[in-house]
Amino acid sequence: MGTSEPAQTDVEDERDESPLERLDRNTVELLNELRVAGTGIQVLFAFLLVVPFNTGFSRLSSFDRYEYFVTLVCIAVAAVLLIAPSIHHRILFRLGQKSYVVRVANRLAIIAGAFLSVGLTGIMVLIGDVVFGGVTAAVAGVVAALVVAGVWFVPPLARRRQLG
Repeated sequence: MGTSEPAQTDVEDERDESPLERLDRNTVELLNELRVAGTGIQVLFAFLLVVPFNTGFSRLSSFDRYEYFVTLVCIAVAAVLLIAPSIHHRILFRLGQKSYVVRVANRLAIIAGAFLSVGLTGIMVLIGDVVFGGVTAAVAGVVAALVVAGVWFVPPLARRRQLG
């Protein structure tokens, strides 16, 4: 365990591509990532939209109704943020704004990830509370938040810190 990871050079600097080719590649990579995330979030959002129309929804506690609504709003905001770059790209198409679109889309995707993490945590709290009660809901929420943060945010942020 005493060995450290070898110094990594910037792979992007090793590619034989022009700045425009790099921007094109970055755009395609980003749009593909957004497409994957967008599909999942749309399915999740659709599921949440039908929940109030189930017969058991009327029996939910006031806490559960607020929890549901906050979760729904977080997932909706994440969906809007993940879809926005495609709309930006279409509106700015052929106006030489690809760098702007990539930069803004990157920020929107990160913010969407934060809203999605809150929404996923909220779903776990809601289901835990409805199925088992308050203690399970709290545990489910904490575990969900830790797993999402531990997988989505901690590793890349730690790596950014290492790189300076």
